[in-house]
Order: sequence, then C-alpha cells, then structure tokens
Amino acid sequence: MCGIAAVYDAHPNGDAERMLGRLIHRGPDDAGQVTVARSWLGHRRLSIVDVDGGHQPFANADGDVWLVGNGEVYNHDEVRATLAPAPFATRSDNEVALHLLDERGPEALDELEGMFAFLVAGEDGRFMAARDPVGIKPLYWAQRDGSVHFASEIAAFAPDWMPHVQAFPPGCHWTPEGGLQRFSSAVPKEGEGAPSARAVWSDSPEAPEEALAETRRILTGAVQRQMMGDVPVGVFLSGGLDSALVAAIAARHLAERGERLKTFSVGTATSEDLLAARVVSQHLDTEHHERIYDSREAIRALPAVVRSIEHFDPSLVRSAVPNYLLAEMTAQHVKVVLTGEGADELFAGYEYLRGFEDPVELQGELMRTVHGLHNLNLQRCDRVTMAHGLEARVPFLDRQVIAFAFGLPMAWKIPAPGELEKRMLRKAFTGWLPDEILWRVKAEFGDGSGAKDVLRATIEDTVSHKDFTSDRGAVDPPLRTLEEFAYHRIFAEHLPGVRPEFTLGRFATA
Repeated sequence: MCGIAAVYDAHPNGDAERMLGRLIHRGPDDAGQVTVARSWLGHRRLSIVDVDGGHQPFANADGDVWLVGNGEVYNHDEVRATLAPAPFATRSDNEVALHLLDERGPEALDELEGMFAFLVAGEDGRFMAARDPVGIKPLYWAQRDGSVHFASEIAAFAPDWMPHVQAFPPGCHWTPEGGLQRFSSAVPKEGEGAPSARAVWSDSPEAPEEALAETRRILTGAVQRQMMGDVPVGVFLSGGLDSALVAAIAARHLAERGERLKTFSVGTATSEDLLAARVVSQHLDTEHHERIYDSREAIRALPAVVRSIEHFDPSLVRSAVPNYLLAEMTAQHVKVVLTGEGADELFAGYEYLRGFEDPVELQGELMRTVHGLHNLNLQRCDRVTMAHGLEARVPFLDRQVIAFAFGLPMAWKIPAPGELEKRMLRKAFTGWLPDEILWRVKAEFGDGSGAKDVLRATIEDTVSHKDFTSDRGAVDPPLRTLEEFAYHRIFAEHLPGVRPEFTLGRFATA
C-alpha cells in the first residue's frame, strides 16, 4: 500500500514535488521519484512485501521503463512464472506487474488478481495509468493545457488543478495514444470468470450442501490469498457477520502455522458492536484490542476524518469516524488488516433490498452497488486506514468471490418474511461462530459503534438554519440536512474548487 503521483507531458516542477509531499501519510517508510522522457513518477511507500528490497520506482531490465504502484497483486508468484526470464531485482509483487506490462502491454492487466493503481513511463515516451476493476485502490487524474496529473488522493493536486480533478474509472487504462480503455469490469459478464452456478443449482429453492461447501471454499481461498505479505496481518472485527467470518477463516489459517490472530474493534463504552466483537474474539481466541471513544474524541477527530475520506455524505462520515480512531490504534500493532467490506453488496445484506422480489431486478441492483463501491465504502476504507499508514484488504471483493456470488441463483439471496438477510452465507459457516453472532441482526456500522448518536446532534449545532437555507444549493442536488451541510463546509475548505456533482455521493467523472 502506498501513495503514487505522476505528471505526463511536463517536466517535474514544484507542483510535482508538492504532490508527493502531500501523500506522506500513505507511505511513511520510503520515498522515490524519477523523471522519464516527458514524464515524472513519484512514490511514497508502506513496506509490506519485500520490506528491505521493494523500493520504488521499479525499472525494467534495460532501465528504460519505470513503474510506481499502489496496492497488492495477490497472484504475483503465478504471473511471475509465466514471464520470460528477467533479472528481477526484488521479490515485490509490483515489480512483477512492471515486467508483465513491459512484456505484454496494457492488455495483460486482466491477468492480475488484486487491488492496484499503476503509473508507468518509458524513455521512448510511453505512458500508462491503470486502476483495478473494482476500484479498491484510489486514483485521480486531471487534464489541463496538454498536461495530465495523477495522484492517489485529491488533496495531492495543487489548488489551481482542483476544478479539473476526476476519479480515474476502475477497470480502465489510459495511454496518450489510445486514450481511456476498459480492460475489465467489477462484475464479470456471463461466461467470464468463475463458471456460473445457475445451470447446476437453478432448480434448487434453497442452496444445497454442495453450494454451501463451495461458498466456504471460495471465501476461504480469498482470505488466505489476501494474508500475503512479509508483515503480520490483523482483522478489523466489527462484531457483525462479515468481519467475524473473515476473522474466523484467518484465525484457522494462522492456527495451522502455530500463530494467533490479532483483532481490532472500536465503539463507545456501551456500543453493541464492541460487545459482539468480544464474543467473537473469545470464541476464536484472538489477541484482541479495543479502541473505546467518547463524544469529545469523535467530534475532535471529525475535521481530520472528512479531510481524509474527501467526502461529506453523512452515513459515510458516521462510519468513517470510528474507523479512523480504530485505524489510529491498529497501526501501532500491524501494517495490514482484513475487513468485511463487500459482503452486503454480493449477498444482499442491506434491509432495503428486501423490496426486490424479482431476481432479475435484484441482480441489477447488486451490480449497481458493486460498481459504485469505489466512490463510497471503499473510499472510506482506504482513506481512514492510509491516514495512519495502515493497509486495508477486502477479501469479499476478490474477483473470484464476486464472480461466484453473481453466478448464484438470485432467489437464494431473497429472504422470506421473517428470515434474516444473507441466510446462505450464514448457513455456509454454521459451526464457525457462535450462533448469537452467526444469526445476529445487522446494524449499520455508524449505529452499532455508537457514532451516529454521538455526531449528529453536536455537529448540527455548528451551523445555522439561516446559512443552511441560503447555501445548501452550492451542491447539485442541494445538500439535504444540517448535518450534511456541516460536513460539506469542512470538505469545501479542504478541497477548494473541487466539483462534487453530488449524486449518491459520487464525484463527477468523465
């Protein structure tokens, strides 16, 4: 996990150096930069794979093509085995990506399994930017006067570039000669990725044991893949089903090696999530750490949180505040954590999805939510952790898990009246967790951790109804509540000139 920046078609200047300086929190361990022909590449490093040798930028064998990367390539060993013999300088997964792209070009990006953003430049004038299909890792770009700037966060751009900043679309690569092109999608099309289960199990009204066993196998494989690295890996344990399942799988995997899992939870002293997380930790015998906060700490952290997530959606902010405080504590113990993000989007865990009785309509809505994750939950997940030099990984959004989940009969994801959501996921892991956790009713993280009650009333007192009435139209569509208005003020002060065409929290994209 790192911070990256680049300038294409312009030699480095003060702006380039300042861009890298604004990303120090993403990579406190190391820094590097290089000027290549018409381009400049910059990198801030959080050392996880090949801690001693993975300095970036990476160069190819001839020293004429360079890469900076942010994220992890989980299948790097498999990809390395398919490449022509090359003098690899490190064991880094990102160096494998460089040699792959140098040998096979941008079309080979779909061979990579992981979360990543890459910037590549060559002495022959070539340049390429790319982002993983789900958009787990952030990347922004801005074009002006024939020059193109790239960075991991909006705040890295100079103020006069802010009005031009856009989110780089997931699953795409950009080259000067070819423009923006898609190489993959978050949700595979029919026939792509893992084989569809519909043809095998489509006549079963409920998931048979074979389907439950395959669910366990697919998710277990994803968690184990994402425990890759040369540093300890922990789990953010919210007390909800999804993070508890990730913790249960990770704990079993480490126990086979004689190791003990570290888990981390956050909440107010009486929050439901904190109590549930203790039950899970005791059941799994983890080394458990808690961050208990009060209203004063939450309010004190709020400006830093809004600046970190570069967003002002109330539900996103409420969940980001406790996660920010949790990441601050967790970074003192590990460099990598696994989270439960993505399960609700794949297995229909949100309560509002009960309104979708038609499997085709539910499929479409789940696809929409997965495609939108990069602007909402994944943005929060990346930013609050990287604000403290901590890497967050999301096993449920492994592409093999996504392909499997969308290959399942949608009818299995529609709960009957009186049934809990995600019943298939719960049944698949019967016996792995206490029943009180396995069949716990879902609570929004901002609610379960206590943040909602702590934040709303206090933050609304910081703005007036008069200002809200006169200024709420600064965003289109207009800001909806006093709470959102207060968060937007912090956002606008931090990112002056950014154009947040606010539709479901999304920044404008090309």
